[in-house]
Amino acid sequence: MASKSRTLYIGVTSNLESRVYQHKHGLTLGFTSRYNVTRLVHIEVFSDIRDAIGREKQLKRWSRAKKIWLIEMENPTWRDLSVEWFQGDPSVTVD
Repeated sequence: MASKSRTLYIGVTSNLESRVYQHKHGLTLGFTSRYNVTRLVHIEVFSDIRDAIGREKQLKRWSRAKKIWLIEMENPTWRDLSVEWFQGDPSVTVD
C-alpha cells in the first residue's frame, strides 16, 4: 500500500478487500492512518500463509529503491488497484 506521496506499507492479510477498506477509512490506527496510506499499488497472492509471511519479511528487508522497482514493474503509474472495488461507496474517497 502507498500514500499519494508514495510512503510505503507492506502487510499480510487473509481478506484483502476488507483490509484495504480499513486503510481507506483510517480504521487501522498507527502508521497507515498517520501517513494516509490508502492506495493499493501492489499485490502478491499466496496459497499458504507461511509463504506470505516469509515474502512480507523479505520485502521489508529490501531497500526503498528495490520496492519501488517491484511496484513499477507492474504498476508504473502507481494507480490504486482497488479503485473499482469501492465505486459507488460514498464513504470511500477515490483520488
